[in-house]
Amino acid sequence: MSAATYTSSKQRLINISCFVIWMAYALIQTALLWWFDVDFNLALNDSLVSATVITLCCYVIASALTHYLPQRKGYFYIVIWGLVLAAISVSVDRWILQYIIQNEGYRDRIDVSLPLRFFINALLIAWMAIINILWNIQQEYKENEQRKADAERLAREAELYNLRQQLQPHFLFNSLNSIIALIGRKPDEARNMTFQLSDFLRGTLRKDDQQLIALKDELEHLQLYLEIEKVRFGHRLETQVNFDEECLGMTLPAMIMQPLVENAIKYGLYDTTEKVTISVACTCTDHLLEIQIENPYDSQSNKPRRGTGFGLRGIQRRLFLLFGRTDLLETKATSHIFTSIIKIPQR
Repeated sequence: MSAATYTSSKQRLINISCFVIWMAYALIQTALLWWFDVDFNLALNDSLVSATVITLCCYVIASALTHYLPQRKGYFYIVIWGLVLAAISVSVDRWILQYIIQNEGYRDRIDVSLPLRFFINALLIAWMAIINILWNIQQEYKENEQRKADAERLAREAELYNLRQQLQPHFLFNSLNSIIALIGRKPDEARNMTFQLSDFLRGTLRKDDQQLIALKDELEHLQLYLEIEKVRFGHRLETQVNFDEECLGMTLPAMIMQPLVENAIKYGLYDTTEKVTISVACTCTDHLLEIQIENPYDSQSNKPRRGTGFGLRGIQRRLFLLFGRTDLLETKATSHIFTSIIKIPQR
């Protein structure tokens, strides 16, 4: 809530509370005095003056507490303010009534009722102070919760940005190693791979500020990556990308598929000289986009590999930060096929 909105809401609360106090005080006191056989005009004049004075005192205490939330020791001073205002209200009330009411007997009755009037006014002022203190506590709680939410959001965005930034050097490191390997024996392919890498990274930079992109754009960017890998592995690498047309407009985190495909290529081709097919299948329902990536896998021959460990761990962390769920990445392996499945809820 902005400062202007807060002030406007608080002022509206004060105005309504003061109006309720004025109306209730005037009506109840008039009715009570009339019930005890006081002349109606005397009762009405007394009640209107008393209601106006106590309403002004309540307005003063409420305005003083508009932007003030006392600490524990500060409540003592509020009690003192309330008692002082109650005493002032009774004194002002008595001073005004002596000029308005000419009935000497009724003025004597007013003097007798001053302690009761003081007690009632003190209760009303305390009620107004409590309302404003509770309002301030509620607003401070809301502001603290908003600040906490903003801090968590900024921290989440910073971590997402950090994860995105890790992706580029991770992929760049692997691609440059491949280019170096090709320079000596296949310089033309190394040159082509360099150009393709440049196009791929240029597209990556354009997506840096986008958390979610359309599946169509992600598949186009994935195709650039696959072209780089096909230069690297030649005829050994085949890919199958299947998708439902109605899924192309659905959104997913930018660059979420490339690490999974890279992982599939890593474990599908590195330990074999045979032709290997990497399959990507995209299906969807109304509220969920599912992407399944498969690669051949031999649990007996595949040995543990050294690496950054960024791929699957980074994807799982990104999905959690974006959607708050830990069940959106699933991997499973048989003796022949390794499958990675990501599920993207549609907002």
